[in-house]
Amino acid sequence: MTRNAIFALLAAACVLLGIYLWKGPEGKVESSANAGSMAAYLKHPSPQDLPALSFVDATGAAKDAGALKGKVTLLNLWATWCAPCRKEMPELSKLQKDMGGADFQVVELSEDLKGYEPSAKFLKEVGADNLTLYADDKAKALDAVKAPGLPVTLLLNREGQEIGRLIGPAPWDSPEAKAIITAAIAQK
Repeated sequence: MTRNAIFALLAAACVLLGIYLWKGPEGKVESSANAGSMAAYLKHPSPQDLPALSFVDATGAAKDAGALKGKVTLLNLWATWCAPCRKEMPELSKLQKDMGGADFQVVELSEDLKGYEPSAKFLKEVGADNLTLYADDKAKALDAVKAPGLPVTLLLNREGQEIGRLIGPAPWDSPEAKAIITAAIAQK
């Protein structure tokens, strides 16, 4: 199967998942607080090292997983074509606004094959441009973290190790999500 065929299948799965999660029994769009759930969050028994990741920042400078060290980080892998990914951006932006600072940050890693600019443009359009954005225009991070699709969000400790993950969309500005993050920040 070619890389393009794989991405087409992932895109279709992402769209179908988004429709399933965001539409109620009558086909009406529900709020994300009702649609997503932190129940899908999987906390690891012990921190796990991240695989080798490579991406670029706004200047095109190459970065790796080392760029994710120093703060507790919520690393969200997403793409502009992924409906559930797009839906949760305002919530992730609100989370950054409410909790971001010296101890915590929300980082967006775009898996969009078009590169950095379309992703940055989208974030600006939805008012989520307070998030740190990196781009993986080869879309290798998704495979590297062994995720079946987008969005996938990893919670990293200050050493850049994965301490938990959630596959699919979630209400990231909810009290439940904030409690998970607060507990991670408290781990010194």
